Amino acid sequence: MFLIKKVTARNLPLTRLRFISSVVPDFRYPDFKVENEPILGYKKGSAEREQLIEALEKASNTIEDIPIVIGGEEFRTSEVRHQVMPHDHQHKIAQFYYADNKLIQKAINKSVEVQAKWDRTPMGERLEIWNRAADLMAGKYRQKLNAATMLGQSKTTIQAEIDSACELIDFIRFNAFFLKENSKYQPISENPCVTKNSVRFRGFDGFFAAVSPFNFTAIGGNLSYTPALMGNSVLWKPSDTAVLSNWVVYQIMREAGVPEGVVNFLPSDGPVFGDAITSSPYLSGINFTGSVPTFNRLWQQVGQNINNYINYPKLIGECGGKNYHFVHPSADPQSVITSTIRSAFEYCGQKCSACSRAYIPESLWTEIRDGMIKEQGKLKVGDVTDFSTFMGAVIDERAFNRIKSYIDHARSSDKLDIIVGGKYDNSKGFFIQPTIVKTTDPKDKIMVEEIFGPVLSIYVYPDRELDATMELVGSSTQFALTGAVFANDEAFLRRAFEEFKMTAGNFYINDKSTGSVVGQQPFGGGRMSGTNDKAGGPYYTTRFTTIQAIKETFVPLRDVDYPYMRE
Repeated sequence: MFLIKKVTARNLPLTRLRFISSVVPDFRYPDFKVENEPILGYKKGSAEREQLIEALEKASNTIEDIPIVIGGEEFRTSEVRHQVMPHDHQHKIAQFYYADNKLIQKAINKSVEVQAKWDRTPMGERLEIWNRAADLMAGKYRQKLNAATMLGQSKTTIQAEIDSACELIDFIRFNAFFLKENSKYQPISENPCVTKNSVRFRGFDGFFAAVSPFNFTAIGGNLSYTPALMGNSVLWKPSDTAVLSNWVVYQIMREAGVPEGVVNFLPSDGPVFGDAITSSPYLSGINFTGSVPTFNRLWQQVGQNINNYINYPKLIGECGGKNYHFVHPSADPQSVITSTIRSAFEYCGQKCSACSRAYIPESLWTEIRDGMIKEQGKLKVGDVTDFSTFMGAVIDERAFNRIKSYIDHARSSDKLDIIVGGKYDNSKGFFIQPTIVKTTDPKDKIMVEEIFGPVLSIYVYPDRELDATMELVGSSTQFALTGAVFANDEAFLRRAFEEFKMTAGNFYINDKSTGSVVGQQPFGGGRMSGTNDKAGGPYYTTRFTTIQAIKETFVPLRDVDYPYMRE
């Protein structure tokens, strides 16, 4: 909307009074409100449960053929891959194709071409598309998303509902909302009849690369479509083990109205993709969730090519953690037990925020140990389509072998004792029992390295060594993603609030280290956990824009010198 301003400033010469037409639009956008998507209950006999069962049956009896998509054009190569059910690894649910370097270069060219036109699409239209997509996800496609996530990523009903329904919908809605809210800030115009100051959000004249993980369908949607919302074009490399659910997201966003070529769908080999994007002068940024070594490799490649880029690429990364629960002698034992079991073992501990290490005082150890053993015994591990299952399988054979190696280490070390669990079997699915290990060495690798599986390591500390044990939390690992402290002693909680300041990007007091909600607990960590850009928060969208400041003057400048010079 263009604004027509009339000069009314009394101190202006009469010869300068005139009607002034501003060519700069109003960069504030129509107001709307958002709420977090409600989590459905899936009780027996409920409509959502029946709809989910139907969607599961359909998905399990289909091998979805998923092409590479560049600018709306589909490609299939000779490098054929299959996605299987982790809990039944002989059962294929999708067939997809790897994009080679030639196709990735084609996608880069298409993205650069499309970006300029997409960036000129009015922001109001983009907001409408995103809100329409969220409505499709919440209604028409909710159970298709959940079924793809359950079967392809071995998530239970509740874990899929939280992820591929609620969190995904929240990312789409809240990012649009936060963009709208951020647009409300406009610079000061001291005399708008003389000058008007404004800022606008622009995309980057190049492309963003989105590299998404297997463990959250919602992360795939967020990593690829938030840069697009801000006027960028995107090359989306989904995880091989989440390609089906990510494909559903891609189709929904196309149906909602995202133009072809704004986001290009590129399953591919990681190093091939990384080499191609970092060697292009048009790389504007990388939006990444995955391992530290992979992110470091990409960062190094960007550094080596820094003189070749037309923009300084933005590097946004979340790389996991070694998340902790620190228990004070004043803590409520039952709260510690239930919170830690949930945090460590929901979705097989394959959440970036999962509790992987705990520090428990001797005075509470016996009660907490017995309670954890009891709760662990109730956890059903198996087929996620069984509504009584608490935990499915880990994602693939490579993950199975990695996690197994830590359990084998615990079994062979004289410093470690497996309290409960420790069994594994990959004959049908990649199943690992929830495992709790006690260590006498707080710096053993099982307490330091990210395992990303259902293994919880516990160091039992003498109550008198509270201070020394608190120091271990921040010094013994390279990560600082999430952490929780449990205590009823308010003086200790105030102290821990300061002492643990740099140990976690998301810090919880008397609550588990998992479960951040979009708009409520923006997510991200520092140190080697990532760049802490706080996905789900109000500033995340600004990472994908290059802001332009604009000054529009309505009164022409007539003098070169200044009045004091004429005295």
